[in-house]
Amino acid sequence: MIHLSCQRPRNKNNLFLVYGNSHCAKLYLNIYSWFSLYTQGHGFRTELISMLLDLKPRFLRFPGGCFVEGDWLRNAFRWRESIGPWEERPGHFGDVWHYWTDDGLGYYEFLQLAEDLGAAPIWVFNNGISHNDEVDTVAIAPFVKDVLDSLEFARGSADSTWGSVRAAMGHPEPFLVKHVAIGNEDCGKKFYRGNYLKFYNAIREAYPDIQMISNCDGSSRPLDHPADLYDFHVYTDSKTLFNMRSTFDRTSRSGPKVSLKSHFHKDSYETALFHDQSFTSIRDSWHSLVMFFGKNVAEMIRTQAFVSEYAVWRSDAGRGSLLASLAEAAFLTGLEKNSDIVQMASYAPLFVNDNDQTWNPDAIVFNSWQHYGTPSYWMQTIFRESSGAMIHPVAPVKSQLSNAAEQMQVTLAPHSFTAFDLALAEPKLVAEI
Repeated sequence: MIHLSCQRPRNKNNLFLVYGNSHCAKLYLNIYSWFSLYTQGHGFRTELISMLLDLKPRFLRFPGGCFVEGDWLRNAFRWRESIGPWEERPGHFGDVWHYWTDDGLGYYEFLQLAEDLGAAPIWVFNNGISHNDEVDTVAIAPFVKDVLDSLEFARGSADSTWGSVRAAMGHPEPFLVKHVAIGNEDCGKKFYRGNYLKFYNAIREAYPDIQMISNCDGSSRPLDHPADLYDFHVYTDSKTLFNMRSTFDRTSRSGPKVSLKSHFHKDSYETALFHDQSFTSIRDSWHSLVMFFGKNVAEMIRTQAFVSEYAVWRSDAGRGSLLASLAEAAFLTGLEKNSDIVQMASYAPLFVNDNDQTWNPDAIVFNSWQHYGTPSYWMQTIFRESSGAMIHPVAPVKSQLSNAAEQMQVTLAPHSFTAFDLALAEPKLVAEI
């Protein structure tokens, strides 16, 4: 007889015990997990999810940034290999962060997590580009089909091809996916714009309500391709981030907040931008579109910013510091001030295991039995409780000082006038504000 026992000790290491009554006993383990019994909802640890709930997030960007790309495409995240029974998922090597993942936390679980949090899911998918290799735009069609299948899995009816797979996993109702990011930090790479437009065209045709996010920064000049939002990432020292609080003050406000799709006739727009083979580059396509409509199209679009990754890091931050959180708070005040341009913002990274801190700092640090929030985490909870979205009007109430000479004695010294030059003869309330 074989007895298995898993205990949760008061230290950072789980204890797994196997014992039997025969020296000849053999035990073969194929799939095993050290997952904690102290979980919540769809299998997430209660104390960690509680920290997320305290942030009251309005969206969840997943499954990550560089994790989506991979150092090489062979190690990129594949959504369809991360669904279905956990023990049947092949897993993959996350070569950016140097660890193997069984993908037990997969596409389906991220959608469930967003639902549990009451947050809008933002699906970041691979667009055929990794850190070191790319798929030519002429061969990108299978990747586009794969993404359309992922959206059908999330949003399709229970009797659709991929929606039925979701329903069989226990969720017949569709997930409300209305935002997708086409790649991560890929702007400027050889095939990004060509690939981007293939994805954009296909998704807009199949799901007109989905908001699409470009990797190209539009804060200093208009994008040369259609997008609903653009990514803005910044990791820097505290002084630089503090001074970046005015970054979006200089962003152009010209043009309506609409995408091209809603502004031009569908057939003319797609023919001009996507299907005319005489165009040799995306920029040529854009310029031809301008000539086609006889006006500056770029000025007709005001694409909004999604500050999807920001943080102070390296020497100023260590594993989390007050200095870093103060600089980040200053940066957030600038985003609030420019909320007509900046639609969303999220700190990154969110979680890190204390036993493998490849990146520092992170918002929440944990091991098998402990966890804590860095100063950057607590700064975000303060901002969430004191949202700049609500402005309370304050009007001062003036009161005349009819007997000012009797109530206040003012001494003017022969030097600069400061607060130390004022002296009240009688400390009494003379005005209400």
